[in-house]
Amino acid sequence: MKNRDLSFWLFLAPVLVAIFIVVIYPLLTGLYYSFTNWDGLRISKFVGFDNYIKLFHDKEFGDAFWFTIKFSIAAIIVINIIGLGLALIVTQHIKSSSFLRTVFFMPNLIGGLILGFIWQFIFTKAFASIGESMGIEGLQGWLSTTETGFWGLVILTSWQMAGYVMIIYIAYLQSVPEELIEAAQIDGANRLQRFRNITVPMIAPAFTVSLFLTLSNSFKMYDQNLSLTNGGPFNSTQMVAMDIVKTAFTENSMAYAQSKAMIFFVTVAAISLLQVYYNKKKEVEL
Repeated sequence: MKNRDLSFWLFLAPVLVAIFIVVIYPLLTGLYYSFTNWDGLRISKFVGFDNYIKLFHDKEFGDAFWFTIKFSIAAIIVINIIGLGLALIVTQHIKSSSFLRTVFFMPNLIGGLILGFIWQFIFTKAFASIGESMGIEGLQGWLSTTETGFWGLVILTSWQMAGYVMIIYIAYLQSVPEELIEAAQIDGANRLQRFRNITVPMIAPAFTVSLFLTLSNSFKMYDQNLSLTNGGPFNSTQMVAMDIVKTAFTENSMAYAQSKAMIFFVTVAAISLLQVYYNKKKEVEL
């Protein structure tokens, strides 16, 4: 860094200024507001850790946090399994592979709110009609319970993100040397053995990237949650992002919402960093 000339810092300066204005300054300002009684317009006093103490006794926030964790675990597993499966299908040198890639990726281009309303119609109308005609009670009133609302969110998110994750896996699958696969095949390794012992170690970085993206996206999800279930029934499918927005703009408790956001930020950052560290370590071992 000592050998960098002035031109290097001049080219880097706009990026550093943008990061400070868009990321660092709002973060520090939000941290300060969380220790006050800020109402969105003014601050009348400094309250210290009162907002954080209140936060840890907030049952609704605790329930939303636990629901978000459960949802994220399920969504991460399902999205990555489907994404890897789709990537394996479209890299098999079939004629329609380009068309299939486009079809599988298209749901990711639909906005979260629109996607939520589409799936809300499917769950409440299409599922109900099928359940009524076939006499399956489980398909009727799909979003009316916590459990079905949970799986509805998982299905929606998986349908939207699986194609995006597929692209990441495709990029790494195509970089696996064909010579290694052919050599293993000549040595008598079956398809499962070749996948487990050659393909998986070679695409290990793809797992790191995909898990990071799906983890951060699942934790921060708001628009799909709003349009699909709106937190119902009785806030039982309300995720942390929705709880924070509700606290800020419905209850008009800006400082308290900011303290929730800070705890949420620290949690997501810590989990993401641990996941990346662990996966990078596993990449070396593989």
